[in-house]
Amino acid sequence: MAADRILRYTKWVALIIIPFLVVAWFLLYLLPGYTEQLFAWTIQLPLSAMFLGSAYLGGIVFFVNVLRPNTWHRVRHGFPAVLVFATLLSIATFLHWDKFHHGHISFIVWVTLYIVTPFLVLGVLIVNRGQDPGVPDERDYALPLIVRVVLAAIGLCALVAGLFLFFSPQQTIAVWAWPLTPLTARVVGAVLTLPGMVNLWMLWDARWSAFRWVFQAQLASLVFIVAALGIRHDDLLWERPSAALFVGGMVFSLVAYAGFYAWCDWRARALAPRAEPL
Repeated sequence: MAADRILRYTKWVALIIIPFLVVAWFLLYLLPGYTEQLFAWTIQLPLSAMFLGSAYLGGIVFFVNVLRPNTWHRVRHGFPAVLVFATLLSIATFLHWDKFHHGHISFIVWVTLYIVTPFLVLGVLIVNRGQDPGVPDERDYALPLIVRVVLAAIGLCALVAGLFLFFSPQQTIAVWAWPLTPLTARVVGAVLTLPGMVNLWMLWDARWSAFRWVFQAQLASLVFIVAALGIRHDDLLWERPSAALFVGGMVFSLVAYAGFYAWCDWRARALAPRAEPL
């Protein structure tokens, strides 16, 4: 049987990535109006900066969990999502090369990170292949098929929307909930692929333990996205139906995901084996 452990290489990757995520979150979420001076490119609308910063906050939570003394199957479904996200941002960088602050330290770090990270994450998936034995934890819960299908369908919608934003930014800019440029449209699209890539794995894996810590990262992102929508509500184009739909969808997703997380944890505790009385 596979050892179900996170290999040292994977933890080193997490250690390398976390500091960059922390700095990016700080700059984009707490100082969204200063991207021209501090970031790799100028993000005109603070809401777009905070949206990307929220994704980085989720990444911090995810990679911190990778560093914990845990098992590979608890984090494995997060890495394909990170691979797609990093690859899309790498492509977006070269598609919009002229928009970046060439020579700025943030630009140098950004380009280095998004050239290297896809290969580092691909390496994680390769070196850890075969580490998951496919068995549930002792305190685990088997997600019902109907729940997994619904969440996978939601994930597929997010993935399709994200890819459409990325590959057809001009068509979506005119109807999006807040003003976007082609570059920020592609960045928002890349962010939307993250939950999509995670949820699709539920079609093949029913173990709650395989998604619990990845869902912690998604919940962290959702909390900060909803907060950003409240803080920067004036950035939204309320005359467009997409604004109310997006805000409502994010609030509903936060409540639903939090409820789902609590319910699954409760079921896992309820079904856990109890010690025999002495």
